[in-house]
Amino acid sequence: MPRKPPIDPVRWTPPPIKELPDFGPAELTIVPMPGDGPEDVVVDASGQLWTGLVDGRIVRVSPDGGTAVVADTGGRPLGLHVARDGRVLICDSHRGLLALDPDSGELDVLVRDIDCRPLRFCSNVTETADGTIYFTESTSKFHFEHFAGAVMEARGRGSLFRLDTDGTVSTVLQGLYFANGLTTTVDESALVFAETQGRRLSKYWLSGPKAGTTTPLAVHLPGYPDNISTGADDRIWVAMVSPPNAAAEALAPRAPMIRKLLWQLPDRLQPKIQPQVWVLAFDADSGDVLTGIQTTRPDFGTVTGVVESAGKLWMSTIAFPALAYAELGCLG
Repeated sequence: MPRKPPIDPVRWTPPPIKELPDFGPAELTIVPMPGDGPEDVVVDASGQLWTGLVDGRIVRVSPDGGTAVVADTGGRPLGLHVARDGRVLICDSHRGLLALDPDSGELDVLVRDIDCRPLRFCSNVTETADGTIYFTESTSKFHFEHFAGAVMEARGRGSLFRLDTDGTVSTVLQGLYFANGLTTTVDESALVFAETQGRRLSKYWLSGPKAGTTTPLAVHLPGYPDNISTGADDRIWVAMVSPPNAAAEALAPRAPMIRKLLWQLPDRLQPKIQPQVWVLAFDADSGDVLTGIQTTRPDFGTVTGVVESAGKLWMSTIAFPALAYAELGCLG
């Protein structure tokens, strides 16, 4: 682990908590991976799944659980998206926005820098039908290894960016509180994005009378949203990492020096999240919660990615060397 960078916290009042239905447990099938921390999971047109491990390897996963290492980014792959041309788009905290040829294993760097500074925490990515790519950066200051520093600072250093087909990169939104998961609605009228620290989902409108504006979809969430995806019926699946950390949120409005001192302590003394299996599906129009899973188990939890595929709901995690899935038809 690299030496911790300094933090510059500010007073910040966390949002209130709106309780949501508890949909209870589901039967999970655990699928071992050849390494730790498969942070996101996506599916391609042939039904193959893709994930990225903490050591940089990109893994193709067959529906029956077989795995093959296809590439190595040399960094820390996070959010993924399968582009319309079959390439796997990869957000890498150390290398930027990448594109993987799934047949050759060749990696291309699409975006390395933003306004002459390194893209430090490329978090999630999606694409629209015209080939425009949108991607988030959780924080412009920290890499993945020190994501807790961004949370302790409580500064809105997250952004949403656009990569046009001619290679032009532009800033869509700034000042986001740990921008994370990103997907389009089925009709591509809007992007839906998550702010993990802000505990909310928002829509950035791409067309219609609201084009170019942002509206809330689901706010005051009772947990931290991570990667998100769009289901076949336009529901928005959200990986919920954990409930809010009570100690961390209690410190946020208090004197920043307290968090500065806490940050200097060993990691084992930092506030911790409690692993659980938690995913929710939201209506893309109303923001109502439709279904979900919430349970705990010893061999899987801290869900950071979720995607539908062939009647299954696949989940990824930063805390275990495995993916997991539940049968969609068995959810409440």
